[in-house]
Amino acid sequence: MELLTLAIAALMAIVVAAVLSRRTGIATPLVLLVVGIVFSLLPGTPDFELEPDWILLGALPPLLYATAVQVPVIDLRRSFGMITWLSVTLVVVSALAVGAVVHLIAPDVSFAAGVALGAVVSPTDAVAASAIGKRLGLPHRLMTVLEGESLLNDASALVVLRTALLAITAGFSLGDALFDFARAVVLALVIGYAVGHATVWLRSKLADPVLMTAVSFIVPFLAFLPAEEAEASGVVAVVVAGLVTGHHAPRRFSARERLTERTNWLTLQFLIENGVFLLMGLQLESLLRDLDQSNSTVPEVLGLAAVVFVLLAVLRVGFVGVQVLSARRQQPKLDAMRERLDQISDRVDTMEEKGNARTATERGQQRLSQFRRRVARGKADVDYQESEPITARGGAVLSWAGMRGVVTLAAALTIGTEVDERTLLITVAFVVAVASLLIYGGTLPLLIRALGVSGVDPDRQRSEVAELMGDISDTAVASIGPTDAIVIDGQKIDPNVAEEMFGWLDRAREFGGDTTPEALTQASQRMLLQRQFMSLMRDALHEERAIGAYSTAALAQASSLIDAQELRLER
Repeated sequence: MELLTLAIAALMAIVVAAVLSRRTGIATPLVLLVVGIVFSLLPGTPDFELEPDWILLGALPPLLYATAVQVPVIDLRRSFGMITWLSVTLVVVSALAVGAVVHLIAPDVSFAAGVALGAVVSPTDAVAASAIGKRLGLPHRLMTVLEGESLLNDASALVVLRTALLAITAGFSLGDALFDFARAVVLALVIGYAVGHATVWLRSKLADPVLMTAVSFIVPFLAFLPAEEAEASGVVAVVVAGLVTGHHAPRRFSARERLTERTNWLTLQFLIENGVFLLMGLQLESLLRDLDQSNSTVPEVLGLAAVVFVLLAVLRVGFVGVQVLSARRQQPKLDAMRERLDQISDRVDTMEEKGNARTATERGQQRLSQFRRRVARGKADVDYQESEPITARGGAVLSWAGMRGVVTLAAALTIGTEVDERTLLITVAFVVAVASLLIYGGTLPLLIRALGVSGVDPDRQRSEVAELMGDISDTAVASIGPTDAIVIDGQKIDPNVAEEMFGWLDRAREFGGDTTPEALTQASQRMLLQRQFMSLMRDALHEERAIGAYSTAALAQASSLIDAQELRLER
């Protein structure tokens, strides 16, 4: 009964904090963190012991999956260089730098133990940053980098942590460490890819939104657990499974199925994300008690945490700055790439105009179509890099979004008792995480407003959506063929119905009160034609998504419009 009461109280606290966040503009995780800290210090508060498995096995997989499903693969690919730079290189360098500095300041802490601390505090948590960024309208590319970094840096940090702990107990070999890292990533990619495709196929056969959502709840664990059993990276496997699912969902699942799943996942994600921040704050009292029983003192912890915090901030600014400078120098490369793509496009046009036995065949036409698609995608990539560069202002926002979260504390708790100064390391990690959340999270909105960093202009986005809807409508009309020769599922469509349909693309036409057999037949044809048209529009949208000429926001809005039309047809 006591546990149930606490769970209900926690749920109420999360809801109240969310409401307060909307009114004050303070991110919900920050509110819950402060609530948890205050509550933990009250007399008579029960002890809350955070088990690492609760986070690393119970909360992390679904959170990563829920985020990965929403991240467009094409945007991830376009920013993959910067994402890997921050999520892999920065994490490894930060872990080594923290290890060296901590060992220098506190010689009792071995270098390997210091690296373990560095691995724990290196990965960022984009939950609070994403909440602030979405509310203030950060550019989409900045949001992609933040979310992509948080998806992958946990894997890098956990691998480095495991290597450091192994070095403490059983020695260290750089060659073995690199081999284990590569093996863990490659095997995780294979497992995640296989799980993603298999579950998408299975769920597409169920044709029931409730059953599909129920299966989706176990997908993260179907990817995570086998990968961990194979000593691969469960985090990478979950992320890949989520990316595969998100990429194929618009074509394989109906609008109702995706809407039901999205609503349920948003609820689950909301509760888990905010619940773990509340639980993080509740750990303060137990950490202080453990610190009091150890040889370390509060001033020692605060001093060491301050040094680590500043070091991480400096490294992040430096690494982001390198990417900003690199982006400024890539314009000549973009110009050269555009010129090369234009040459390839001209060559393809010449081949098609001349025509020969090779290009006249169906296979030849497919190859030409593939070339055109690759050229269009390449040009769209160049346009994207030019239209959404990482500017100095955007780099400042990324540098100041280095918040650490519950994964930091959960990973710290995995440090075993055989490690000297374990309590010191865990407490320092907690202080760094809390300080980053409060300092960065509390000032990030002010920085964004002061720098004037904002996303796409609403009028421009509406214009882009209108243009996209026109393009995919034209593609659907061309694909469906002449109005006097349309046959769908063996039923010939009346040309008058087709003409009526093609003259009406912005809103659904519902059948009125006429119940004559002829009218019912026309209504059936109209419904059949509308469904086919929506299917062709979705195929065309998928093609535009693969090319990437339109922004993700425009693609998402167009998908929502098609979904709404499909749902209306199902009524």
